[in-house]
Amino acid sequence: MKRILVTLFFACFCLASGWAQTATAPAAAAAASPQATAPVKDPVTASLRILLPRSRNNILGAITAMPADKFSYKPTPDQISFAHLVVHILSYNNSACAKAADVPAPKVEEVKETDPKDKLLAAATASFDFCGEALAKMDDSKLGDSIELYGGHQGPRAMVALGVASGWADHYAAAAMYLRLNNILPPTAQPKK
Repeated sequence: MKRILVTLFFACFCLASGWAQTATAPAAAAAASPQATAPVKDPVTASLRILLPRSRNNILGAITAMPADKFSYKPTPDQISFAHLVVHILSYNNSACAKAADVPAPKVEEVKETDPKDKLLAAATASFDFCGEALAKMDDSKLGDSIELYGGHQGPRAMVALGVASGWADHYAAAAMYLRLNNILPPTAQPKK
C-alpha cells in the first residue's frame, strides 16, 4: 500500500509540475541505459538539482510575463496580490534552501510588494541564484538531522528539502493561475518554438 501511495504521489507531482510533459528523447534514452539503474549518490540533493532549472525558468518566466501594472492584482479581496506572491517566493527560497543545505541564509535587502517589478524580479532571480549555490554545497548526509522547521516544530532536515520541491511547484501553480486570470498564458502553456 505504501509503495502504491508513493507511486501515485510521484505521478501526481510529475503531472502537476508539467515535468512528465518535458521528457526528451535523450533523457528517455539515458533512463533506459544500464548506468541509469545504478544507485544515485545523494538522491534527494540530486533530485533538487534536477528540479531547480525548470522551477527557476517557470517561476521567473511567470514573473516576467506579468505586466508591471498587474502586480497589485488579487483574484479576490481575500487573496494576496501577485507582488505579495513574488515577495513570498524569494523569501521562501532564501530560507528553505538555506535550511535544506545547512548554510546561512543570504543577507539581502528587504523588498516590499509595493516595489517596482524590476526590483522584485531581480530579487527573485537572486533567490534562485542562492538556491543554486546552496544546493551545490548540499549532500544527503545531514537530511536525517533534527532541526527546527517552521512554526517552531522539530523534524528531519529532509522535510525542508522535500518542501523546497513542493514549494516550487506550488508557487508556479499560483503564479500561473494569476497569469491565466489576466488572459496571459503561463510559460509551460506557451506554444513550443
